[in-house]
Amino acid sequence: MSLLEKLKEEMKNAMRAKDKNRLGVIRMALSAIKQAEIDHGTEAIDENVIAVLTKMVKQRKESIKMYAEGGREELADNERAEVATLEEFLPQALTAEEIAQLINDAIGETGAASMADMGKVMAILKPAMQGRADLGAVSGQVRAALNS
Repeated sequence: MSLLEKLKEEMKNAMRAKDKNRLGVIRMALSAIKQAEIDHGTEAIDENVIAVLTKMVKQRKESIKMYAEGGREELADNERAEVATLEEFLPQALTAEEIAQLINDAIGETGAASMADMGKVMAILKPAMQGRADLGAVSGQVRAALNS
């Protein structure tokens, strides 16, 4: 079952259970996926769906931080609930050891020796880690590995 089909099935389940919060989050995700299809002229294959969901989670995590800093805990709690729902549809997150191993493998595969080769390394890592790790943090780890 594709990720899009899973989302649609869970939307039906949320309707049956009359879970308005979950239903709203899933509908928002499906809408964002449809918008991405239109904007980019692509189909909703699992890679594209994961990219959209990852972006949505990242946006909500930034909102949580801003709401918490502003003393708006009730809004931060709503965002946390949305993140939890969205993360159900993302692949299992990578551990720190798995990330380090993938970075080392990619550096070895590309023969990267300096920062000039960072693009090559990230090109290999991005498809393997999409939705499973924060690529911004991974980028920092790659930079540190190439500088040492």
